[in-house]
Amino acid sequence: MTPEIFSALQQARAEKRAAVLVTNLESGQQALLTGGEAVGALPLDDDIRAAAQEAIQSDKSQRFGERLFLQVFNPPLRLAIVGAVHIAQALAPMAQLAGYEVTIIDPRRAWATAERFPGLTLIDLWPDEGLEAFAIDHRTAVITLTHDPKLDDPALQVALRSPAFYIGALGSKRTHAKRVARLTEAGFTGPEIARLHAPLGLAIGAKSPAEIGLSALAQMTQVLRGAPALIRAEG
Repeated sequence: MTPEIFSALQQARAEKRAAVLVTNLESGQQALLTGGEAVGALPLDDDIRAAAQEAIQSDKSQRFGERLFLQVFNPPLRLAIVGAVHIAQALAPMAQLAGYEVTIIDPRRAWATAERFPGLTLIDLWPDEGLEAFAIDHRTAVITLTHDPKLDDPALQVALRSPAFYIGALGSKRTHAKRVARLTEAGFTGPEIARLHAPLGLAIGAKSPAEIGLSALAQMTQVLRGAPALIRAEG
């Protein structure tokens, strides 16, 4: 790896941008692809670039043809949970086991405490400010759990105009209909609102905080991996 490629890779990782290192296994030539930009001596045609994007989406390093190897450097999976509630206490450790860096955002300091969420990053700003500081990227999931429009709506307005791969919100169909009306009034379009998974989670009959957390994590995984939506959200 040349100093130029190493520097570009470090910059991409610092900025939480996906990168693919393409190596010719015979010549040793390399190029680093980040977004549409390439650094390095190895020429990259459209087919290689398309394969690199597929590798990023699948989060899997792989060979391309007989001579090339595509090594994926994706940003870490992250989950921002708005609302330091009981469901968050159940969901957070599950998400950590699944490989997510979990952050709790809640301005209510009596709720968002280290005792209730040991080892997690806590942001006690208002949800929209907290998510702005969090810096959502394409490997980020955002879930709102407060059931309070004053807290959930500002967070959703930031998330829906971000590259987050998953956005979910707790609440019934009736609650969601009111939420849609508020978002529409705030200027959000149908396609933007359609990114929101609500009611939250897969329909597994979840009742307890742990079960609801499990259904939410399952739906996050389904969206992340591009699995068919065979099970629909609960009503």
